[in-house]
Amino acid sequence: MQFLNDPAMVEKFFSQTRKYFFTEVLSWAMAAQIAVVGLALLLASRAIRSMQTWCDRQREKCAARQEKCDDLDTIISFLKIISPFLASLIVIIAWRVAGHLNWPHDGLHIASIILLTISMVRFITGQMHNRVWASILTAVIWFWAMLYMFRTIDPLLDFLQHIDFNLGQVHLSLLIILRASVLSLMLYWFCRKLLFVWHFWLTAVSDLTPAVQILFSKLGGIFLFFASILLILHYLGLDITVFALFGGALGLGLGFSLQKVVANVISGFIILADKSIKPGDVIQLDDTFGWINSLGSRYTSVISRDGTEHLIPNEKFISDRVINWSHSHNFIRLHLPLGVSYESDLEKARDLMLAVAGRTPRILQDPRPACRLMGFGDSAINLELRVWIRDPQNGVANVRSELYWGIWKEFREHNIQIPFPQRDVNLKTVPDSKIRTGPEEG
Repeated sequence: MQFLNDPAMVEKFFSQTRKYFFTEVLSWAMAAQIAVVGLALLLASRAIRSMQTWCDRQREKCAARQEKCDDLDTIISFLKIISPFLASLIVIIAWRVAGHLNWPHDGLHIASIILLTISMVRFITGQMHNRVWASILTAVIWFWAMLYMFRTIDPLLDFLQHIDFNLGQVHLSLLIILRASVLSLMLYWFCRKLLFVWHFWLTAVSDLTPAVQILFSKLGGIFLFFASILLILHYLGLDITVFALFGGALGLGLGFSLQKVVANVISGFIILADKSIKPGDVIQLDDTFGWINSLGSRYTSVISRDGTEHLIPNEKFISDRVINWSHSHNFIRLHLPLGVSYESDLEKARDLMLAVAGRTPRILQDPRPACRLMGFGDSAINLELRVWIRDPQNGVANVRSELYWGIWKEFREHNIQIPFPQRDVNLKTVPDSKIRTGPEEG
């Protein structure tokens, strides 16, 4: 109030404000900084627009695959957030260069804070459903940014910096821990979105095989995870050798308690590397028959013909005997044994079986179906129909059933008998004899 009641002080304040405005704000240096910010926004906008155009082209290509369209929606939402972030990176680089050359750079500093704040607000509140909490967090973030812009946050930072402790030979403070927490959260979010982009490029754009796509996707996730951990440890100033003892204890624990889990994870990478199975393959493992739905780090998802999804540990595919019906090709030969009676016309039976195979839709005509005489049994002549299919993922038992139904109908119409085991029982007459019913005389 004394400040407002003193005309001289008020005049001095407005004089200094006017001088600062005309010398610092309305100056060629500030105009150059505004031009740099505008250029950064333009470059970021062009980069994001190019990415969105690429996403639109991919959406047209993947219109029939809903899961790919969902990935594209995630990528587009990611682009909306990183647009101001890209501009802020360009401005920060220009700010560092200007500071190194002792050029005016206050405007660049304020612009970088504003752009980073916009990115942070979109990042934190973009996925929140409760708009009240979203508004509160937005206000808190902007208040924090204002403290940075007007350089009034130093007392708070000094207070947080003095709340410190030692972890061995490493000195930590509450300020460093808070910054590391924010950095961890942002790295987690950024790596998740980047993995979406990487996975979409592998599956929708690259020409790699499905097994190699999954392998590269998992390797990319592991690389980003360890890179983030190393970056956070470096920021905290922790020496990696500190974790040597922890690594030894972890290895000992894995050797005793988690060996099955580790074995399954390593087996998963071996499967992906040697391409023994891949998504879409038709496999048979023990009593499980179906096609590979997905390959996980610990298990493989196999969907059987009845829709049941089996989660099989990866170790089973390494140690057990696996039949892959479509490993190198999809051509499968089916064997259908059948017996006809000795009284039937054998050549007619053969022609009927080949005719049924010829009109069954899924049976290939090249290689041609064949009927073989396998031997003479006790009650039947043993024949075997051999046919080829190239779509085992659509089932094998249904093809057998369709062939047997057709053969049965043809045999009934043409009086070809399918015998069943018979046994002849010969009854011999017992000669007349007297049966003693009382005690023997004499």
